[in-house]
Amino acid sequence: MALSGIYVGLLLLGALPIMLFGTTAGSALGTLGIVLLVWLLLGVIDWLLATPARRISIARELPERVRLGETVSSTLLLTNLAGRTLNAQVRDAWEPSAGAPRMRERVRIPAGERRAVTTDLKPWRRGDRRSEVVVVRSWGPLRLVARQATLKSAGRVRILPPFNSRRHLASRVQRLRELDGQTTLQVRGQGTEFDSLREYVRGDDVRSIDWRATARQQELVVRTWRPERDRRVVIIIDSGRTSAARIDDETRLDTAIESALLLAALATRAGDRVDLVSYDQRVRARVQGASGPTVLAKITDAMANVEPELLEMNWLDVPKLVREVTTHRAFVVLLTTADNEGSSRALLEAVPELAQRHLVLVASVTDPEVAEAAQDLSERDTVFRAAAAERSMLDAQRVRRALGQLGVDTITATPYELPPRVADRYLELKKAGRL
Repeated sequence: MALSGIYVGLLLLGALPIMLFGTTAGSALGTLGIVLLVWLLLGVIDWLLATPARRISIARELPERVRLGETVSSTLLLTNLAGRTLNAQVRDAWEPSAGAPRMRERVRIPAGERRAVTTDLKPWRRGDRRSEVVVVRSWGPLRLVARQATLKSAGRVRILPPFNSRRHLASRVQRLRELDGQTTLQVRGQGTEFDSLREYVRGDDVRSIDWRATARQQELVVRTWRPERDRRVVIIIDSGRTSAARIDDETRLDTAIESALLLAALATRAGDRVDLVSYDQRVRARVQGASGPTVLAKITDAMANVEPELLEMNWLDVPKLVREVTTHRAFVVLLTTADNEGSSRALLEAVPELAQRHLVLVASVTDPEVAEAAQDLSERDTVFRAAAAERSMLDAQRVRRALGQLGVDTITATPYELPPRVADRYLELKKAGRL
């Protein structure tokens, strides 16, 4: 049961003359008792005339999934199963991160009819956003007292990663076409496929000469090569404690997801196979065996509910994870944090085994505020802050230098720059014939 503000005000109004003018103690209590009894009877009558709040059938119309940043329309279809008109307030109890407005919708449903109540959600967090119950408050004709019921009606919408880095895809696809489209790139090197024969031109590598074809045509003939297709791209996303740090209003994990999505979209257009694993102490998400246009959809769906875990990343298990994906040479991209020797020690121990068989890239996010702090020497406090920022950048440089000595490529960039930088490095390796 719920009381309206009008009802509470009327109770206070009945007691107001007694408080203002006063009477003898006995008559005051008697008058107040009569007033309260009258209003109590009106409340009971209003409650009895209210339509039972549980005599409602609820159905939902809700999209299965949308991207973060888009507006979601959630519709409740309410059917009045009672024998009289329902005057009610309805509240769909979405969790706060669903971005539902904190308001109650008034509805009037004649007996046996159905009405739709639509709520526009603006989620500010990815993952499954849920509403388990609907609260219905049915008012009587005097709107003094209401019958209230909490009805179970589960609803779920999956909020996918936004893929804001999609805006970089068109320009990278155009560069990819220049490498492997209408103007097919002819290169020679490890991991390339034979393309065709042509006449020898001064400056060609003599190791490309096809001696059998030369003997048949009585002139020097060389083989041309093109980058292999259907190569393996394995993306490992670190979902450990360091991925929870927020930089430029998003977590490191969110930046890693954006980088993985852009790389996966580009690699599938190049004909390569993309596999993804999100890991810390156990596998949080895995996309394996998918190909073509389905890869991007499966990655966004798999990573929607992955959140940073307050656990150390177990890098010693990563070589085993890659072997489970493929035993052939692959392009392995590690999206993690590599900014100091302490937290990167396990990473430095694990990458040599990977680098022996695979082409490895370590991509990590840098905080632009650190670089800005290192330049601010205007005051005494900022000088100490600048020294700490400089020390942090030097630690990150040492880690990158150590990774380079182990034969591992590295990229560090801000959250906005990291996804296109990873895609550009992929294109550079394609151009060099290493992929």
